[in-house]
Amino acid sequence: MSKFRIGRIGMAVLVVLGVMTAASDLLAQFQPPGTLGVLAPANLAKPRPKAPFDITGTWLHSRGESERFEPPAGFKLTPFGQKHYDAAAAATAAGKIYRNDIGLCWPAGVPIMMTRVWPIQMIQLPTSVFMISELMNSLRIVYMDGRKHTDPDIVVRSFNGESIGRWEGDALVIDTTNFVDEHHWIFDRGGIPATDALRVIERIRMQNEGKRLEIEYTLTDSKVFVGDWKFVKHWDRVDDRDIAEVECLPDLNDHMPTVHSSDNVRQ
Repeated sequence: MSKFRIGRIGMAVLVVLGVMTAASDLLAQFQPPGTLGVLAPANLAKPRPKAPFDITGTWLHSRGESERFEPPAGFKLTPFGQKHYDAAAAATAAGKIYRNDIGLCWPAGVPIMMTRVWPIQMIQLPTSVFMISELMNSLRIVYMDGRKHTDPDIVVRSFNGESIGRWEGDALVIDTTNFVDEHHWIFDRGGIPATDALRVIERIRMQNEGKRLEIEYTLTDSKVFVGDWKFVKHWDRVDDRDIAEVECLPDLNDHMPTVHSSDNVRQ
């Protein structure tokens, strides 16, 4: 390899490292001033009321229930939402799939990541709840240390959003906002997109002596549909199951007809 080529590769590496460093510095600026990290010993040591239950464990969405967040009866879409919904219906009628972003390795995001056929491991601390799905090893952090949502003008948006949790009686209430605006879905097979206006409220209760979770969902997205969409879904504790590393790699999905342009309607 020539010295010139080595030099260009070295410069490219430096550029990439510089971008990563800048991004890390930018993310650090978005943490509220004076806010301790959720794993900071001083934050963990702060006195807090005892939690009504501990969600720590491995959970699997109940197989007897639909894993989809299909629109409720009588739903009304905005013109933007209706355009996608009609396009998905036309693609299905033609034997195709509409914008299969998840099959192309875009993150499933909230709420979809919560109800697929892969388990989720949850780790509860006084300051946070970590949720790791086996689906693409997607990570959610629910902040339980009293912080507020980041200003939407400066927040770094994501597929899983920014989740702020609190205890209300016997329920863990999680308020998630600050989602991305592209390649994110509420009902992926039916063409219902999610936008940066999506807000997801989850009300979680422990049932059956700690062996079952019930989550009530309330979804709003003023850019896609009118009013609130409500769902109730359940999870079963699976103590004999761990999660594995599961990466979504495009070359491993080549056997799926839905990822090819002739079958995947992208517009």
